[in-house]
Amino acid sequence: MKKIISILLLFSLFACGTDDKINMVNFSFNFSHNWDETPVSNENFNSIKFTNANNDQLSIERLRYLISDIKFENSNGESIIIEGYNLIDVTNNQNLSFAPSVSIRKGTYSNVSFIFGFKNEKNIDGAYPDLNATSWNVPAMLGGGYHYMQLDGKFLNSSNTEQGYNYHAIRAADNPGMNPTFPQDTFFEVHLGNVTISNDAIFNIEMNIAEWFKNPHTWDLNVLNQMLMPNSNAQILMYDNGQNVFSLESINQ
Repeated sequence: MKKIISILLLFSLFACGTDDKINMVNFSFNFSHNWDETPVSNENFNSIKFTNANNDQLSIERLRYLISDIKFENSNGESIIIEGYNLIDVTNNQNLSFAPSVSIRKGTYSNVSFIFGFKNEKNIDGAYPDLNATSWNVPAMLGGGYHYMQLDGKFLNSSNTEQGYNYHAIRAADNPGMNPTFPQDTFFEVHLGNVTISNDAIFNIEMNIAEWFKNPHTWDLNVLNQMLMPNSNAQILMYDNGQNVFSLESINQ
């Protein structure tokens, strides 16, 4: 997957000359996945082996999601934003590590964060050829742009029969058609907290997949399983539940 990377310096604190290169380090984000502390990889896909907070039994057949705009902030609120994106494809074990081709200054940062999905101004319909090629687009009748996440599988419904679900996160849209409206932003910023960087750093970030189904909204797959993209209320529930999905487990330096 091609990654488009640029760097936006918002304050001169982060500008550096040749003499400062010794104070610059590289970094990467590694993404791993669990279900309430049980590790999950694509080897665990395609069989009903997970139970959500509603006691629905389910499988995972596909999981991929997009992150963008990594940001480092200092205690004065000054920021460096590394523009770009990475489509993490757990199903095919691709892009689980994201290493932007820019460096950051050693030091203590009051917060490190990234965006889950795209901010609205960057969620431009058809703008990214590599995402177009992977069927990551959202239909124009829902506002166009791109998915934030595709989580698909099967669950045992109330009749104890396997049924498909498509837990797809996008920008919430109402009035599908020529002029959809957008009741609420549903991308969100994931805050990893205070960090001190002294050497090249690997950020080990965990997604607890179970959280998508439980906090603060207990998700009933018998009620919400498919056709969730044109359902703005469902998108807002996903946004709420996503606030507790990611955590920074460790930093290797």
